[in-house]
Amino acid sequence: KQVEPLYPRPGWVELDPEMLWKQFIGVIKEAVQAAGLHMRQIAGLGISTQRGTFITWHKRTGKPFHNFISWQDLRSADLVNSWNKSLLLKVIHVIFTVLHFLTGNDRYLAPSFLTFSTHQTSMKLSWVFKNIHEAQEAAKKNNCCFGTVDTWLLYRLTKGSVYATDYSNASSTGIFEPFTKCWNPTLCNLLSIPMSIYPPVKDTSFNFGSTASEIFGVPIPIMAVVADQQSAMFGECCFHPGDVKLTMGTGGFWNVNTGEHLFASRGSLYPLIGWKIGEEVVYLTEGSISDIGTAIKWALDMELFTNVDGTAEMAQSVSDSQGVCFIPGLQVSGDDPYLCTSFVGLKPSTNRNHLVRAILESVAFRNKLLYDIIVKKVHIPLQTIRADGGVSNNSFVMQMTSDLINKKIEKPANVDMSSLGAAFLAGLASGFWTDRKQLKKLRRVEAVFEPQKDSEEYRPAMDAWLQAMKRSPHW
Repeated sequence: KQVEPLYPRPGWVELDPEMLWKQFIGVIKEAVQAAGLHMRQIAGLGISTQRGTFITWHKRTGKPFHNFISWQDLRSADLVNSWNKSLLLKVIHVIFTVLHFLTGNDRYLAPSFLTFSTHQTSMKLSWVFKNIHEAQEAAKKNNCCFGTVDTWLLYRLTKGSVYATDYSNASSTGIFEPFTKCWNPTLCNLLSIPMSIYPPVKDTSFNFGSTASEIFGVPIPIMAVVADQQSAMFGECCFHPGDVKLTMGTGGFWNVNTGEHLFASRGSLYPLIGWKIGEEVVYLTEGSISDIGTAIKWALDMELFTNVDGTAEMAQSVSDSQGVCFIPGLQVSGDDPYLCTSFVGLKPSTNRNHLVRAILESVAFRNKLLYDIIVKKVHIPLQTIRADGGVSNNSFVMQMTSDLINKKIEKPANVDMSSLGAAFLAGLASGFWTDRKQLKKLRRVEAVFEPQKDSEEYRPAMDAWLQAMKRSPHW
């Protein structure tokens, strides 16, 4: 279940913290009841949460200073543009380029081409301290707490006795330095964000403490906290370097396990900590796509179709989109928050099937672009590609993606891998499972999509789509 977002102003996307809390507790109780269990039988709780969505609150009273600000929120767009054009950022690029050249240390590579985007927590958090007086004043007195969704839930579950996050969530904020595994003081000074606000960072699979007894009737140990994409990676059993996970939900996320090597790349890919368990730290490289599930939901709301399950059949009912191209951008693009969402190439003969096919084709085309970047920049042999998320149920998108990248893609029986990953991590921490071999035996593959067409057959349609994309930026 998802909490319905709030849109208080154009471009702003928020979540009500109380609504999120009530829904979180309700879902756990419903799940336990549906399984025919009692709360006292629960050995441990694993929490997987959306990344990049955050809140600040008063340390003493627990009162939030604002709603959750979503990862999709655009309020920092002007700030992002201003910083990306600034002389100071250019100077930073030069300094770190020189440092990287002199030392060869990849730690200096990422800052050498640092650019800000509206996806990042950093800019929106900077906005908070520029615009919300109560948060500023509390921070001056060391009374301001910052947290992504996981930290807030931990705080509420333990009645304020646990204030923490894990490495996967911290590294997803863009404020945490994955090389040093610390909150980044240089970035915080640059953006005027006080360092006192950050929670301690713990292992991903770890005993965080127990829930307060009155919430579920008994205390339940919280044994894992993990960001949703990293959790899906763990749920897919992508434990080895070169394993690839493709999640297609609200957005799209390609993750590559890079093992113990932190891989920094210029452009569309960024490094993350996948999970930390004891001495083991596993790194990922990630590329993301905005507006996958969002676009499909919009089309449903606009009554282009009545059932999401029928969209693959609609797309297959026509031989092509008749030259219609769909340009995404309904919510947020990390590269261009002002990208113009549009249909291009409409004709009198265009019908709903062509429009639906154009939307689904745009997903496959973006998968192809990102996969090509990964192949070019990640110098690790890529292994099995495993897909999950609601859109992976769409056979048209899956088959077209397989054709375009000329690779086999596996789809599991259970596409909600974030939940499964959190359960796996909690089960390992509590001793329910003793090793990852047991987890691999639990994997169930429902379908395997293998290339059926030469990718060149899609060339005219993709070239037209790329041409349409060139006309849509900076609207």
